[in-house]
Amino acid sequence: MGQSLSQLYVHLIFGTKGREPHITSELEKEMHGYIAGILKNMESPSIKINSVPDHIHILFRLSKNYALAKVVEEVKKSSSKWMKDKGILEFTWQIGYGAFSVSSSVLQNVAKYIERQKEHHNTVDYKNELESFMSKYDVIEYDTTYFWS
Repeated sequence: MGQSLSQLYVHLIFGTKGREPHITSELEKEMHGYIAGILKNMESPSIKINSVPDHIHILFRLSKNYALAKVVEEVKKSSSKWMKDKGILEFTWQIGYGAFSVSSSVLQNVAKYIERQKEHHNTVDYKNELESFMSKYDVIEYDTTYFWS
């Protein structure tokens, strides 16, 4: 094949360090737009981004030209700097992240799930949500140190 083709969708989840509620309703839409721009610059267009005060969900198509870890690193580094520029000087993302592959056949379901995060977290906390993802996706290398520190 003389051409490189790729269509990989990723549901990315990560939180603020110490689960601090730094993502305010006043900043969230602008932050989501900023993150969408980072992803666009990395040829990894966003499909849906939503957050609650202590964590964020991002659904995007991963570029064939960038490794997932590099995309995540750039999103976290640049958006953290952006939050500090907005006056949240103590803002930091957690060390780890969860990234889960999404089939194109369920893409819209995942987008709706992300869209309804605020309602979802009225009944399910972040820890239980993430642990259900670990179970659903059979993640066996799960070290809680990186998610709850």
